[in-house]
Amino acid sequence: MVSLALNDIQGNVLQGYNFPSAAYLFLSVPDAASGRAYLRDLAGQVTTGERWQAPPASAVNVALTYAGLAALGVPGATLQTLPDAFREPIRDRAPRVLDDTGPSAPDRWDEGLGTERAHVLVMLNGGRDDPGAFRDAVAAAVVQAEAAGLQVVHRQDAAALDHRREHFGWADGFGQPAIEGAPARSRPGQGVPQDDGLTWRDLKAGEFVHGYPDEDGHVVSGPAASLLRNGTFMVYRKLYQDVARFRRELYAEAARYGETIGAELDGDQLYELMAAKVVGRWRDGVAIELVERRSDAESRDLGSRAQAEPDNDFRYMDGDGAGLRCPKGAHIRRTNPRDALGWGGQMSIRHRIIRRGMPYGEWLPGLEDDGRDRGLVFICFNADFERQFEVIQAQWCNDGNAFRLGNDKDYLLGDNKGTGKVTIQGSPPHFAQAQPLIVLTRGCEYLLVPGIAALRELAGR
Repeated sequence: MVSLALNDIQGNVLQGYNFPSAAYLFLSVPDAASGRAYLRDLAGQVTTGERWQAPPASAVNVALTYAGLAALGVPGATLQTLPDAFREPIRDRAPRVLDDTGPSAPDRWDEGLGTERAHVLVMLNGGRDDPGAFRDAVAAAVVQAEAAGLQVVHRQDAAALDHRREHFGWADGFGQPAIEGAPARSRPGQGVPQDDGLTWRDLKAGEFVHGYPDEDGHVVSGPAASLLRNGTFMVYRKLYQDVARFRRELYAEAARYGETIGAELDGDQLYELMAAKVVGRWRDGVAIELVERRSDAESRDLGSRAQAEPDNDFRYMDGDGAGLRCPKGAHIRRTNPRDALGWGGQMSIRHRIIRRGMPYGEWLPGLEDDGRDRGLVFICFNADFERQFEVIQAQWCNDGNAFRLGNDKDYLLGDNKGTGKVTIQGSPPHFAQAQPLIVLTRGCEYLLVPGIAALRELAGR
């Protein structure tokens, strides 16, 4: 097994903190000297990935945009060898590649996001034992940056909802990849399915952290190798969720689905069944592939054992190739197809991501909009933007061709043009109307999360 330099890898990459609060500070560097001096002071505070006896009381991590690397004085010869997806301004790339158009277009993003002024992202997590102390730590971080001459161009606060829920109502965070050498415990179903139909292996560390072999045996090399070693690329997306509209649309679609299948279920039961069909999990996190029918009370159970010990040990082609239990276009089947694309899972192993992030805004209890801003700070880590995150977002979620579903889009993310459909396989099949504009992009950045040694090198240039 590969031995990872956990003391050189930032701590939120290979294992999640599970803190209740977070703050994301995007900073602008006025000049290279000021930026380097700030990083020198910050580097000693950064939380690493060393194995914990217990999770830290709080955590600090840092990432940099391409513009930020240039502002710190990284030589042009090194910058030119970085991936095109990282070098291209995100305001140009996102509309073309990620379908961030219309209400999600960059000109509607929050102030400071997707601009050449966002150079450094400081991520703070904490609040488990003392929320007041965490608020003080965030305030101190702002003071530290401003004292060094940096400007806060965007700040986003976030807080976990009860029982790991996201705003649409699902318990989240169960499908993380199992990674060779990582401190987190591997669970069956989170790695690569093996030919015996029973076991799974961990993914190669180089799929997520530079400097180690990936699934093709490739290790990063060239002028940027020292900058990338023990680092990873990060996607930051602020996603607004129209929760009230989503729930109302889903209730209406559930009623139509009940008519299609002739189910003798009440409105709440149909809602839970429809919710499980379009996402691939019941709302407490249990995979519909494993449990095809549940009561609405079971699905709503906030204390479900599934959240403590999630069962991900399933495949799609083992008796459900037609998508009769878990529809082919369900959210989790799109974002991690496992073996559903054929070749025993070999078609999907190069397209995995590590998901982090946290909800922002208050929980909405009912179906009526209260006018407040709420959504998700989506964060993911990968070694290659184009091969990993962009394949999932553009080819698997925003399009259905990979699953032989034509123009069907992911129901959970919604249809940016409001013209699509979602197919739920059955006899007869049900053709749901795609959710119209219920998730809107409010900002996006592509960043590098450097290893500790690379961060110190950047600070000392």
